[in-house]
Amino acid sequence: MTAVAEIRAPRGARTVPARRAGTRNGSGILRTGALWIASALIGLAVWSFLAWWYGPTTIASPAEVWKAAGELADSGVLWTSVVASGQRILLGWSLGVVVGAPIGILMGRFNLIRQLLDPYIEFFRFIPPIAFVTLAVVWFGIGETSKVVLIFYTSVFIVTVSTIAATVSISENKLQAATNLGAGRLQIMQTVVLPSSVPGIVTGARLAMGNSFLTIVSAEIVASEHGLGSMIWQARNYGRIDWTFVGIIVLGIMGFVFDRVLRLVSTRFLGRYGVK
Repeated sequence: MTAVAEIRAPRGARTVPARRAGTRNGSGILRTGALWIASALIGLAVWSFLAWWYGPTTIASPAEVWKAAGELADSGVLWTSVVASGQRILLGWSLGVVVGAPIGILMGRFNLIRQLLDPYIEFFRFIPPIAFVTLAVVWFGIGETSKVVLIFYTSVFIVTVSTIAATVSISENKLQAATNLGAGRLQIMQTVVLPSSVPGIVTGARLAMGNSFLTIVSAEIVASEHGLGSMIWQARNYGRIDWTFVGIIVLGIMGFVFDRVLRLVSTRFLGRYGVK
């Protein structure tokens, strides 16, 4: 005799067929794509109108910018600038995250370290990196080091402050429970503090990425032969407003792509720690 178990849904619960759920997901993707296309078309229309109203000497039209982008791409200037700026941003930003996250955790957990370092953090994080451009060139030269140092400077304090906030907000119940179970300080750091601080570290890393793009332009304008900031400055010297628009648009696209990749990687590999 065979026993058949019947699993019934709770009262009031509604079941959605798989086909209907898939259809809704597909329609949601199509709707999002349509909204993106509509938004882009509206933006291009407004841009074209402003270019027509103010003239090409003030605002380059989309057609002129597209043509200028083709010229810069064919000459190799655009790709060289993108690679140079991208490498500097990734290196300086990565160093800022690697250094800022541990410092933030230590300052959030130990009052002595926080009291010693907090005055320096609160002092330097309000000084913009552009104020140190001249000193960076004098100290590290006009090579790659000065640009990387400036991006590191603008990243490390943001990551540190965000990590401190995440570490301090850890529930005391979690820490007390780990202590009652016999966990030592190192085990508490590994099993409670570090996992709970991951969302704050990721948030600080995303904010630092945005500030890195703000810093790279200033650094490359002052001392660099290659990079998007240098390309924008050269466009000013040659009176090519269309080149300036190309540099600005490429910076925005790079920032959008970098942030999307960071979000995707964070949710994929750090989702179990509460990263969304």
